[in-house]
Amino acid sequence: MVTLDVRPQLLDALSELRDRVAAARFPLPLAGAPRARANRDELLAQLDDYLVPRLREPAAPLLAVVGGSTGAGKSTLVNSLVGRRVSEAGVLRPTTRTPVLVCHPEDHHWFSGLRVLPDLTRVWVPHQDVGDDLLLSGEDPARVLRVETADTLPRGLALLDAPDIDSLIADNRVLAAELICAADIWVMVTTAARYADAIPWHLLRTAKEYDATLVSVLDRVPHQVVSEVSRQYAALLTKAGLGEVPRFTVPELPESAWGGGLLPASAVAALRTWLVHHAQDSAARQQVMARTAHGLLDSLKSRLPELASAAAAQYAAALRLTSAIDSAYDSEYARVRSRLQSGAVLAGDALKRWRAFPLDCTAGELLDALVESLAALLLCSVTAADERVDEAWRREPAADAPGLADRDPSLENAEHRIGLAVRRWRRELEEYAEDEVRELERNGGPDSDAVAALVATVLLGGRRARTAGEGLAQRIGAHGALRLRDRAGRLLTDHVDRVMHRERERRLAPLDALDVHADPQAEIIAALSVLQKER
Repeated sequence: MVTLDVRPQLLDALSELRDRVAAARFPLPLAGAPRARANRDELLAQLDDYLVPRLREPAAPLLAVVGGSTGAGKSTLVNSLVGRRVSEAGVLRPTTRTPVLVCHPEDHHWFSGLRVLPDLTRVWVPHQDVGDDLLLSGEDPARVLRVETADTLPRGLALLDAPDIDSLIADNRVLAAELICAADIWVMVTTAARYADAIPWHLLRTAKEYDATLVSVLDRVPHQVVSEVSRQYAALLTKAGLGEVPRFTVPELPESAWGGGLLPASAVAALRTWLVHHAQDSAARQQVMARTAHGLLDSLKSRLPELASAAAAQYAAALRLTSAIDSAYDSEYARVRSRLQSGAVLAGDALKRWRAFPLDCTAGELLDALVESLAALLLCSVTAADERVDEAWRREPAADAPGLADRDPSLENAEHRIGLAVRRWRRELEEYAEDEVRELERNGGPDSDAVAALVATVLLGGRRARTAGEGLAQRIGAHGALRLRDRAGRLLTDHVDRVMHRERERRLAPLDALDVHADPQAEIIAALSVLQKER
């Protein structure tokens, strides 16, 4: 007989694997991203709500989750198995809005805490107040688990009535899938009228894929066609590789047709006997737990590499988006450096002011024109870089991610930011000029504003500013001119580098915020390898 492996090393490996799965992110809208997100969420639900708590507490009661589509009679079935109304049943759909877990009073402590389904708030209401509207007490009904006790259930068995898996309410569908992931036994309920529908079969195939302990209930079967419907349903199960699944048939009765909520004990006796036997017989109980747990563990061998592959695809796409930004800004930065070296800033109004200096243009006016021309060069380069990025991103589906596809409002402020940076460079340059003039230590020294204007012209004017260098040397000497030019040149380089770096980071920031990196792929595979070794 297969038994559960509950060694601490295995639990540690599972916990590490769970953390690696939780850390995986799939924010970029790639073709496989929705499936990867759904797989990650399902894996986390199965690890948190079933596998880890089951291995840690093998003595906990078996949990049989009763699931199915709208109108299948799940609540009526649970009420009938318990022997009294614990879950609201009726003709309105969807009836089950809040999941209800029923256990023996002495098993209550296993479910009142957060051992399983830790994301659901527990509520405890006397059984006479069974209506959903009375039990929520302001809680979000989609995230509440009502825990009931009934001494008509044997110790060691708990039933959970889940919302409809095809509910019109999206939160109910999500919760139903999450609850099924917490089950030792999957009790799939369908009806004589809907047993061939796609939704019940999706759950049945999922249970087969994970090799979970599965029970199928064919509900509301008219007595005239019991044999024919049962035969056809059995043939479908066999064709799907589920022929060995225990099947139970519940006849159509007035109680089920009108939502009375309670069937005669004889109608559910066979199912109840099967559940009680597997809860109370130690060998049967061990077989149920081991099959579901090992089936889930075995499924990780194929599911986790798929998740890791999706994480790798996310990183590859993020790398392409990042590379487009780096390429565009590297190219524009090189162009800025080349334009500065060629003296392109000394053009237009700046060149006109230089030719008029000092007779018809003051040092301040010349500096104003140079600053404005430098800011225009930088803004033009940043705008060109962003346009190149946009062009490259239009070929990338991943660029449609929220936050990336939206117009960046900070781009509109680039002119303001660049203007501030260039004016800051001017102020520091003027301070350098004042320092050099002060070093001369003589009365009637040169005007520091003129010195600043000349050195700015030397740095930004290229060959057209050759006479500016000569004028600077005349005012503060050859050594002073060389020293000031070197200091001011480094200052210019620092400010230009800072502007281009900041604008590159501005474009990278939304992508960085998505937190897509290379680690998840390797970490998931490594954690799976450790788990397989421990098994």
